[in-house]
Amino acid sequence: MDLQRLMSLTRQAIDKYNMIEPGDHIAVGISGGKDSLTLLYALHGLQRFYPKPFSLSAITVDLGLGNLDLEPVKNLCDNLSIPYSILSTEIGNILFESRKETNPCSLCAKMRKGALNEEAKKLGCNKIAYAHHKEDLIETMLMSLIYEGRFFSFSPITYLDRMDLTVIRPIIYVPEADVIGFQRKYQLPVCKNPCPVDGHTKREYVKLLTKQLEQENPGVKSRFFHAIIEGQIPGWPAKANK
Repeated sequence: MDLQRLMSLTRQAIDKYNMIEPGDHIAVGISGGKDSLTLLYALHGLQRFYPKPFSLSAITVDLGLGNLDLEPVKNLCDNLSIPYSILSTEIGNILFESRKETNPCSLCAKMRKGALNEEAKKLGCNKIAYAHHKEDLIETMLMSLIYEGRFFSFSPITYLDRMDLTVIRPIIYVPEADVIGFQRKYQLPVCKNPCPVDGHTKREYVKLLTKQLEQENPGVKSRFFHAIIEGQIPGWPAKANK
């Protein structure tokens, strides 16, 4: 996938759900993985000609697990002229040393998001962009069905009233295969995830299950995606008439 295709799919989601308004200052959460770096490229590309002017800042929440070399990400942000902040935390130590969590993902996500929100507010941002792609939307829905017994997936845009921040997910129309292709084509400086449970989570199980379902029932992922988009899930915003 080239940059033009990426920006087209990103703009489609942004326009459909009115994710950006003039004067927005958007914090992009950067994990160092392919998804967040692709999102950064997409928003930087749109920034040059989008009719509603907005500014960007990039933020990485460092969990303190070690072995996370963010220098290539810093260089990328410098090349794109995007301010970049690295927030050092003890989240990893709390999860794996102090609490010795065996299923740390939910608590880790909550703590990371809290730290990211606070840093975004300090920087004067009013929105935060998460790099959830099309498969993330589908996998979240399946996890909800399997483990919670309800039809649900995260919203394209969510207002956090306690923080006075709005979360947006601009690449929900971008398939993961295209993200992988974009990362390879543009040689994005992906950082290895230092988390000791990476690849051994419920989400990883559902990811493999989704791939199997697609192999056995071609087109099922597209049908899942359509069901989510048109499913009138509580809390989802109305789509713009465009």
